[in-house]
Amino acid sequence: MLSTTIRTPFSFPMLVSGLVAVLVGYSSSAAIVYQAAQAAGATTLQIGGWLSALGVAMGISSLFLSLRYRIPVLTAWSTPGAALLATSLHGTTLNEAIGVFVFANVLIIICGITGLFARMMAWIPQSLAAALLAGILLRFGLQTFTGLQQNIALCGAMCLTWLVCRRWMPGYAILMTLLAGIVVTFGQGNVHLSLQEVHFTLPQFIMPSFNLATLVGIGLPYFLVTMASQNAPGIATLQAYGYKPPVSSLISWTGLIALLFTPFGGYSVGIAAITAAICMSEDVDADPRRRWMAAALAGLFYLLAGLSGALIGLLFSALPPVFIQTLAGLALIATLGNSLQRAVEDVGSRDVALITFLITASGLTLFGIGSAFWGLVGGMIAHLFLTRVRP
Repeated sequence: MLSTTIRTPFSFPMLVSGLVAVLVGYSSSAAIVYQAAQAAGATTLQIGGWLSALGVAMGISSLFLSLRYRIPVLTAWSTPGAALLATSLHGTTLNEAIGVFVFANVLIIICGITGLFARMMAWIPQSLAAALLAGILLRFGLQTFTGLQQNIALCGAMCLTWLVCRRWMPGYAILMTLLAGIVVTFGQGNVHLSLQEVHFTLPQFIMPSFNLATLVGIGLPYFLVTMASQNAPGIATLQAYGYKPPVSSLISWTGLIALLFTPFGGYSVGIAAITAAICMSEDVDADPRRRWMAAALAGLFYLLAGLSGALIGLLFSALPPVFIQTLAGLALIATLGNSLQRAVEDVGSRDVALITFLITASGLTLFGIGSAFWGLVGGMIAHLFLTRVRP
């Protein structure tokens, strides 16, 4: 008797992995993107448009790149970049913010086409890049627990949920923290959401405006942070799972897709690392050559999330500020810790890293240029000077 085995195009674990990757990505950093858009002066409807544009951009790029190269290429917005923008865009106009995104994405495309990405990452010490990111993230870390003064029940419940989940199910810690915070906020009656305000809105086109001080002070550090802290770990994650990604092509494609969506608020499309790992484990499929389908399915879920961008933006605007601050801070604790560890683990470059970290975290502004740029400049000067004089 003949037996036949029907091999489905994708499996249920692939479907679940793709869905979880998108849920974790949104729940862990949508609050940070919301803060960045707020800092740029975007309205609630415009923020919803940003989240829609980002969802569609990530959906298209994840689906297209995974199908094209048959490897699990999952894209994501730049969370470190959003953290930098949330601390740097205050005082700029929305048009200038879009100009910063255009400038940075053009630089990313140039890096991909010319192959400068690998050489640039080799030129900037890893400890310096890690210290720069740690200095940017410090404000988020400091504001994580200040909410205890304003709303001890809400902040305490979120912190306790995060702590418990980090112990027993770390992969879902932020998702469960988000749910716990929403439950407590609803219980306190602090959600100011009118169902009449819920409606579908298309992303608005915003004409970019270019200001030299803004491009140098925000655009350049944002570009470097995105490349060093988003794209570099994303490529490294693919390589760690045994894949050989076409680095220059991936950087070029993601930069181009981001540039097309930039005027609508799609500030960044980069190679995902943490969420991408969800689509690459053995639980997805025993055959690594089939795991790309999980990332492709995640792309479809991203597209669905993009259609709900206005609702996501409205939800965050209806929640109290302490909720957003606590969630963003807890979501970035691991990233902050890893950055600090990488910054100081090399004794030979520890002084350089600390100089970079302290200048960046200081909030220093000179000639209208923010502290992230001066942290980079100060760190590079210290690096060149100290490495030259040491035997």
